[in-house]
Amino acid sequence: MTLRKGEKMTISIQEHMAIDVCPGPIKPIKQISDYFPRFPRGLPAAVGRSGSALRPAVSQPSVSPAEGHRDDDEDVDQLFGAHGTTPAEQPARSQAPEEVVDPEGYESDDCTALGTLDFSLLYDQENNALHCTINKAKGLKPMDHNGLADPYVKLHLLPGASKANKLRTKTLRNTLNPTWNETLTYYGITDEDMIRKTLRISVCDEDKFRHNEFIGETRIPLKKLKPNQTKNFNICLEKQLPIDKTEDKSLEERGRILVSLKYSSQKQGLLVGIIRCAHLAAMDANGYSDPYVKIYLKPDEDKKSKHKTAVKKKTLNPEFNEEFFYEIKHGDLAKKTLEVTVWDYDIGKSNDFIGGVVLGINAKGERLKHWFDCLKNKDKKIERWHTLTNELPGAVLSD
Repeated sequence: MTLRKGEKMTISIQEHMAIDVCPGPIKPIKQISDYFPRFPRGLPAAVGRSGSALRPAVSQPSVSPAEGHRDDDEDVDQLFGAHGTTPAEQPARSQAPEEVVDPEGYESDDCTALGTLDFSLLYDQENNALHCTINKAKGLKPMDHNGLADPYVKLHLLPGASKANKLRTKTLRNTLNPTWNETLTYYGITDEDMIRKTLRISVCDEDKFRHNEFIGETRIPLKKLKPNQTKNFNICLEKQLPIDKTEDKSLEERGRILVSLKYSSQKQGLLVGIIRCAHLAAMDANGYSDPYVKIYLKPDEDKKSKHKTAVKKKTLNPEFNEEFFYEIKHGDLAKKTLEVTVWDYDIGKSNDFIGGVVLGINAKGERLKHWFDCLKNKDKKIERWHTLTNELPGAVLSD
């Protein structure tokens, strides 16, 4: 373009927006895409369809601060130069791009996307206890803005996931590879439970200002365990599985109670021990109960057989360790029935019935066997766990 003498050069608004108005040679204005080069404009279509030729550009996802100040023309020239070379001139690393490994161990594979959990289980048959040792987790899914999580582990026994049978570990802060080394124990576990129940192990992220978030879970049928043998697990966490809401209502329990019986020849009477309860039904609005236990030896003609334990506040797994004595001849025990009931204490209103169990010659199953063993083995303390039922035949459900 030539200008006559005295004429001023005019620039259209389109040209003005496309050039750098600073003194010096005209250069294109830098665009955001120039700092994250992928495919330069004007790349031939034939090159764009070549997968192997594009790998060097894809393997450079970001630019270091030192490289960020390089001249744009150099970047473009290098990109075009790389694509313009023959296959024989391509660098060896373009054939096999490097694998990117996250420093925290988080992998994107389907199996380990949520992380892995290392734990062990032991069923102590003699003491009716299930010991769950939570060792560590690895490569948990990041849940917080800092790319980390505040993980803890909680346990439920299915069927019947509720606060009554929930156990949990402590929370570890800012880690995707936590190590707990904690042992959580369920008491009152029977051989029947080991056949029909499943242990649900969930890993969650604790959040102080919002609801805690679920990370992953696994479920172990207890029938896989052998009595008195520790079984180790190291398995991948899975997404949350639905809980069957149509469970058989006959499996619904009100809790367990550990009772000891002993007929003392020296004292000429029956010693009844109320040791502890486990997995009691929650009766209060806070999700807990304030339980205590009452016992009767019936028929009770003199109305003097009632005994009560102390009240344990806000718990579903109370320990009582109290013992009561009934003076009675050994021969008369066969005609008696021991009623054990568990109640929730309430101030200012009637107490709530949680559940009960009857031991005696007319009972069935473990309840009959416990009573029979007591009569047969004088001066020997015999402990048994019993399941509490909703209804207690012959009992008055009021306190």
